[in-house]
Amino acid sequence: MPTTYFFPQTTSNLPTQNVETLKAIWRTIDADSCPHIYNFHLHTVHSDGQLQPESVIDQALALKLRGLAITDHHTVKGYEIAHNYLQSHQTSGQSLPQLWTGVEITSLLLNTEVHILGYGFNPHHGAIVPYLQGDAPVKLNAGADRVIAAIHQAGGLVVLAHPERYQKPATELIPEAVALGIDGVETYYAYKNVSPWTPTPHKTATVKALSEQYNLFNTCGTDTHGLNLLKRV
Repeated sequence: MPTTYFFPQTTSNLPTQNVETLKAIWRTIDADSCPHIYNFHLHTVHSDGQLQPESVIDQALALKLRGLAITDHHTVKGYEIAHNYLQSHQTSGQSLPQLWTGVEITSLLLNTEVHILGYGFNPHHGAIVPYLQGDAPVKLNAGADRVIAAIHQAGGLVVLAHPERYQKPATELIPEAVALGIDGVETYYAYKNVSPWTPTPHKTATVKALSEQYNLFNTCGTDTHGLNLLKRV
C-alpha cells in the first residue's frame, strides 16, 4: 500500500521563505554574484556532500554571503539544521545571510534525466513532502511536470539546474521546461571543476540567451559537494 502523507496546506511566513525577495535578488544575478555574494546550489552530508550544515553556515558567515540555499537531494534535513544554527547567531549582532529552503530533485524532461531545483517553498506542504523523503521519485512522480507543480503548490520557485550538463542540449530542454512553468535557470555554473570557481563562458552565453528569450530568472551556485563553499569539490 503506498504511503499517504497528510500535512497542513499552509504557507510558512518565515522570512527565509520570502520568494519576492528571492525574485528581486535573481533579477540582479550576474557572473560575479557567486560564490562571494550568493550561493544557491550546495550540498551537505544529508545528501551527497561532505559539509555539516553548521559548517555551511560558519563558512557563509566568514564569507559574508548575503544569501544562500542548501539544495540537498530529496531532503531538507540539512536546511533545517542550518536554519536553527543560523537563528542561534541572531543575538550576536553579526550581519546574517538570508537562508532559503532548497532541494534538488531528479526528474524526467523530454525523456532525459535532469535535476530540478526548488527554492523558497514551505517544506511542510503536502504537495512537496513526498519529494523530501530522501529518495529520487519514480514513474509518474518523476515527471518534470509533477515536480514543477509540487514546488509551485508549496509556494516555491523552480529552476533547471546546470542546463548544459544533460544528454539533450539546453536549447531543447529549456523551452520544454518553460512550457511546464519553470521560473528560472542556473545560468552561471562552472561546468569544469576549475579553481577559482568561474562560470563556463560559452555555456553561460547559451543559457543566458535562452533565459532572456523566455524571460526567466538567472541563478548561480557552486554545486559544492566538498568542504569548501567556493568550489564544487
